[in-house]
Amino acid sequence: MSADQSVGPQALPALQEKVEYILAEAKRQGASACEVAVSLEQGLSTSVRQQAVETVEFNRNQGFSISLYIGQRKGSASTSTGGLKAMSETVAAALAIAKHTSEDESSGLANQNLMAKELQDFNLFHAWNITPEQAIEKALICEAAAFDADARIKNSDGTILSTHQGCRVYGNSHGFIGGYASTCYHMSCVMIAEANGQMQRDYWYDMNLQGELLADPVSIGRRAAQRAVNRLGAHAVPTCKVPVLFSAEIAGGLFSSFLEAISGSNLYRKSSFLEGTIDKILFPEWLTIDERPCLMRTMGSSAFDGDGLATYAKPFVEKGKLVSYVLDTYAGRKLGLPSTANAGGVHNLFVTHSDEDQMALLRRMGSGLLVTELMGSGLNMATGDYSRGAVGFWVENGEIQFAVQEVTIAGNMHDMFKQIIAVGNDLELRSNIRTGSVLIEQMTVAGS
Repeated sequence: MSADQSVGPQALPALQEKVEYILAEAKRQGASACEVAVSLEQGLSTSVRQQAVETVEFNRNQGFSISLYIGQRKGSASTSTGGLKAMSETVAAALAIAKHTSEDESSGLANQNLMAKELQDFNLFHAWNITPEQAIEKALICEAAAFDADARIKNSDGTILSTHQGCRVYGNSHGFIGGYASTCYHMSCVMIAEANGQMQRDYWYDMNLQGELLADPVSIGRRAAQRAVNRLGAHAVPTCKVPVLFSAEIAGGLFSSFLEAISGSNLYRKSSFLEGTIDKILFPEWLTIDERPCLMRTMGSSAFDGDGLATYAKPFVEKGKLVSYVLDTYAGRKLGLPSTANAGGVHNLFVTHSDEDQMALLRRMGSGLLVTELMGSGLNMATGDYSRGAVGFWVENGEIQFAVQEVTIAGNMHDMFKQIIAVGNDLELRSNIRTGSVLIEQMTVAGS
């Protein structure tokens, strides 16, 4: 990519100027307040399959999201065009919408005194000057390593290497304007194993904000192949109630559901099974869940949230007790609570873990199911009832015996949270949720 095409810190001043123009234009057109979020991103994606190139794509996108207020009436509009005329017309469109909406006493900008004042640079942007040809070569090496790893690997479902560079700027009529640039690089490999008339598919991947720190393509390919081969011979097990160990790469989903259940939008709508549980014990007393938004060179870091509020480190669960909800400004007002500076989500969630690796947790489990993949979205947010298709391995006496498929795991999240026996030290570092494997005392496994 040529220098003038790059999306990085050098693009921020121009985006900030556009935000300033939109804010001034909103005021000129009669808005009492305005907020603007602008994103500019570009990336390269290459995919190969069966040692042949399938796609090479370059994308570059820009978007302006404008929300303005007439008193407590809100209107929103967006555009992908950054010309002055387009931006003025988008402001006018948002203003016209605001004039037709009902007043909402909870709407409006966050308190001016809460705006972020010190915008620290967390070193999130790392350019990687990889050419399409180099990306293709890495993908081919990755897939070739997978085919060479085991004779039972018969097919590929694609190997992808993708790059992403982006800038984000947020500003509002309090005078706050903040922005940052970030990068993300990703390589994944999906392979298909075949033996005795059965085919099994599995994958592996890596992700990093520094391209040079991605795992070696050969190691990714071999890991994907081994995971696919390990699933050969999979079958269902009889319905039973047993301990379940969620592998680290999927365990984050449990805590993602927890965050959704304590998010303001579900709470003020009274649609969450965790409504009214503040200061209640939800987890074992040894477990703490906390947010760390200000870490250097960590993909989830940010100095401000989607409302312009300064982010800060805080626990959501402390010694098993729920001590904070996840609130933006609007939800906080609906609930009569202050914002937790989480407009747009949580930044870098950490879950307490032990010094035991996954093998140690298998030994502690004794007999049960190790889950390595989940299917479907089987959570009833209102009741906490949980039921999802699962793939994994049956464990006896702490040792993996055979692969399992065509089963469903079920429980209620109230019970699942309280029955967490341990969290492993095999932390998933590719996710915004840092957790290891999670061992739950008992769930229903519905099979044959």
